[in-house]
Amino acid sequence: MLLVIMDPFGGIPIFLSLTKSFNLQRMRKSANRAIMVAGILLLIFLFLGGYILDFFSISLESFKIGGGLILFLVGLTYVFDFSFSNREHDYEKDITVPMATPLIAGPGVLTAVIILTNFYGFWIPLLAAIINLLLFWVLMRYSNWLHKVIGDQGSEIMSRIMGLILVAMAVEFIVTGIQSFF
Repeated sequence: MLLVIMDPFGGIPIFLSLTKSFNLQRMRKSANRAIMVAGILLLIFLFLGGYILDFFSISLESFKIGGGLILFLVGLTYVFDFSFSNREHDYEKDITVPMATPLIAGPGVLTAVIILTNFYGFWIPLLAAIINLLLFWVLMRYSNWLHKVIGDQGSEIMSRIMGLILVAMAVEFIVTGIQSFF
């Protein structure tokens, strides 16, 4: 589930576009920082997500429905290649914010981590998060080579397929959240 939501293959074209003016050393440093920040966010929500929900008096069912709606919208952005933001940003100095969050550890991933922790405890979601962060990190570190191999179309196709799977998972979250109420 985290693999589909994080979508490292779809994130590589974004990483490449944000770092196109960077030399290889700076590109890899940016990848390291983005993974570190995303990892910290994931750990916070993995271990404290339930407490955060309790603090704001949010039920897991409500969070499933809300998170499912967010995942649904994120999936649609992948499938139809559009954005909900029309603001332009200058990421020439640092790309940590768009890469770490919302791209790697965005609302959908944080929602999934809380829900997975509720179902499986801490260890399985922690292991899944570590594996996915490592995969994303490796892909970012070798993104130039990867992009040469699969090209723009390959990246686009992978991103669209991941988006479709994400939409289906989002519908499942919403349905199970609604069923839990009844």
